[in-house]
Amino acid sequence: MILGFLVFDYFLLVALIDVEHRLILRPLSILGLVLCGGAGLYIQTRDLSLVNAGITTLLGGLAGFGIMGFLYFLGTLFTKWRNKRLGNAQDGEEALGSGDVTLAIILGLLLGWPLIWFNLLTGILLAGLFSLLMLLVLLITRKYKTFMVYIAYGPFFIIMAFLILFLPGVVKIFLPT
Repeated sequence: MILGFLVFDYFLLVALIDVEHRLILRPLSILGLVLCGGAGLYIQTRDLSLVNAGITTLLGGLAGFGIMGFLYFLGTLFTKWRNKRLGNAQDGEEALGSGDVTLAIILGLLLGWPLIWFNLLTGILLAGLFSLLMLLVLLITRKYKTFMVYIAYGPFFIIMAFLILFLPGVVKIFLPT
């Protein structure tokens, strides 16, 4: 029960900072690695032996790193392409930040393998849906100047992680075992 409150408070703090500043702070990431690594191991030991739970937890962290690391690499290529098209006008914005990669590792430790890939996929889809709705509102209200509007991915990954943890029946529809 206390562990659940700590994890919830941690992710609430990360989401609020990410929404406001579009940053995931390194000191919070270190805390998250320890907290969610332990919480993930605890969650996994309910269904698995300690060794298998440890493997599942570590595989989740590695998969989070691999998936988001690859997307981060693609994002840096996109940013270079965009800057070239804008005439090398660099605005300091990235398609994805390294904090998103770190958050994916933390969520991977919490959820384990294979739930981390489902979390990242649905988080990206949820962020895309939110972006589409935001762009439609901007178009309808004619309050856009450019379409260079940036959103934080972290809160969407966190929302989906909590839905996965607290509504496991929904996940079983998409990931039958």
